[in-house]
Amino acid sequence: MRKLIYTLFLSALCVTGFAGEIVLKGIYQGKNLYVMNPFASDGNGFCVTGVTVNGMATSDEINSSAFEIDLSAHNLKKGDEVSVVIKHSSDCLPKIINPEVLNPQSTFTVTTIKIDKNDKLVFVTANESGSLPFIVEQFRWNKWIKVATVEGDGKPGAHTYTVDVNLHSGYNRFRVKQIDYTRKPRYGKELKHRTMLAEVTYSYVKPFTEIKFSAETMYEIYNDKGAIMGKGMGVKADVTSLPMGDYFLNYDTKTEIFKKK
Repeated sequence: MRKLIYTLFLSALCVTGFAGEIVLKGIYQGKNLYVMNPFASDGNGFCVTGVTVNGMATSDEINSSAFEIDLSAHNLKKGDEVSVVIKHSSDCLPKIINPEVLNPQSTFTVTTIKIDKNDKLVFVTANESGSLPFIVEQFRWNKWIKVATVEGDGKPGAHTYTVDVNLHSGYNRFRVKQIDYTRKPRYGKELKHRTMLAEVTYSYVKPFTEIKFSAETMYEIYNDKGAIMGKGMGVKADVTSLPMGDYFLNYDTKTEIFKKK
């Protein structure tokens, strides 16, 4: 005998096992499952012989060529973990039409987002329905860049997240997003936060082995073809291994061009 296990989170579907059972594990999103139910190979009734949800037998009408598993009848709340077991004859296999409805979905809203007194980013969410990572982005050098990731709680109530970030001079912009199995990003509201930090400057160390910054800063170095040659956070950048040529230097809020001779 074989057992088939469908494990659902994000967009991944993992299948292993012995016949007689299909197991689906995921997050309740307020939607029901639909099953195509062929005849047993001996022609005596249908393939599916029973269904349980979180260990409890369902009252769904399974003696038909297609049926619905009514998850709403099991006192589930959005974001709850759910395990569905479909038992079937060993000589046939039912088909789940919409297993993706048990994938975590991005439904969050950001109710508060701020920089606290310790210069950390703090944001509060509501309406989560399944644990997904929050991606924290900062707007630098005319683009949004990823600066942190934090795992979401996944429950509908209020949740507070605190993230270490690196502030630059002037106005800082931050936002958070999630990407679920649909691959479409969902964004929270943007934060604009002004600092009184001094603008960072830079200078070369001769011979051209490193770049020194006037204060700690995030930086990126690109060659003239747009390829990333180095990045980091600090008061200096090692450029010893860079070949001779022209480069773009992103740091603080600025983009400069320098030539290594």
